[in-house]
Amino acid sequence: MAAVTGTPWVKPLRRLPMWLALWFTGIAAVVVVCLVPGQDLPRVPLSDKVEHALAFALLAASAVQLFVRGLPLAVVAAGLLGLGVAIEFAQAAFTTTRAMEAGDVAADAVGIAAGMLVAWTPLRDVLLKVAGSR
Repeated sequence: MAAVTGTPWVKPLRRLPMWLALWFTGIAAVVVVCLVPGQDLPRVPLSDKVEHALAFALLAASAVQLFVRGLPLAVVAAGLLGLGVAIEFAQAAFTTTRAMEAGDVAADAVGIAAGMLVAWTPLRDVLLKVAGSR
């Protein structure tokens, strides 16, 4: 994956396709959990908003391990926020047990921002150090 300018968008991880597949699997899991009836999920003693923030923080922090800082991470952050909005519309359109809530999107945004902060810490390259580079 490279931008039009030839600047890499992803880090030079060994087994990059596998890591990207795991990240997309995490995204799919969040979508499924947000769309299945709430009574079908295990009870967790957390606020719905905290659950949204934690899920999107994990997705964003994981993205930091895969994508380089700058435009690539900004695009990923915007995409994750768009996903949060799309999930809310899907809940309203395709479920009878879930409701669209602006507060959920706000919680998603807080989680995304928190996860993206990892990009400015020494933890930003943990996966690169553990998995190795190409």
